[in-house]
Amino acid sequence: MQILFQSSDLIVCVKPVGVTSQGEAQNAMPQMLSQQLGGQVYPVHRLDTQTGGVMVYARTNRSAASLSECIRQGSLHKEYLAVIEGIPAEDTGTLKDLLFHDRMKNKTYVVARKRAGVKEAILDYHVLQSVQSDGKSYSLVHVLLHTGRTHQIRVQFSSRGLPLLGDGKYGSKDNRCTAALWAYRLRFPLKDVQESFFCPPPDAFPWTLFDRELISCI
Repeated sequence: MQILFQSSDLIVCVKPVGVTSQGEAQNAMPQMLSQQLGGQVYPVHRLDTQTGGVMVYARTNRSAASLSECIRQGSLHKEYLAVIEGIPAEDTGTLKDLLFHDRMKNKTYVVARKRAGVKEAILDYHVLQSVQSDGKSYSLVHVLLHTGRTHQIRVQFSSRGLPLLGDGKYGSKDNRCTAALWAYRLRFPLKDVQESFFCPPPDAFPWTLFDRELISCI
């Protein structure tokens, strides 16, 4: 497992695509990190199994409580890269929706009105580059989450006719990859200093459709 930072309180690492971020299975992130580094590991946030990228885990109950409070207060900032099918009408924007997550179907829907189980979802995005490939348009977008709803990025773009490449659950017909989403950067206060930890997506399709220097300069 790639470790970006570790201390007696926490671990910042890179979750591989296809690995579960939580749970008690031996091939889930907490157990793999515990085996690699020793000691207990506590998850404080999650990534979809098919999404890779930067995550932070606590190593003590006190640190877990502190990181959870950062999330509650909005001082843990999550930035993502995504490859979407198509080109947004605006290069930069804010997406706001009401989302309902159906646990039985494990699928999230944009809905029109507040009701039980419906939560507001907000993100900012910026198009870094758009390209043509095989007669289709694809855009590399940088996303800053303001809320952390289940499948939020995937469903918010899909609802606007811009599904993530490879995301069959939310409208993509392209099966050359899983949903093209990568947790690029985490920023949070560490001993009263705002720290930033990042990792670019792998040098593989679909990220290779775009200028690698753009990704490294975000």
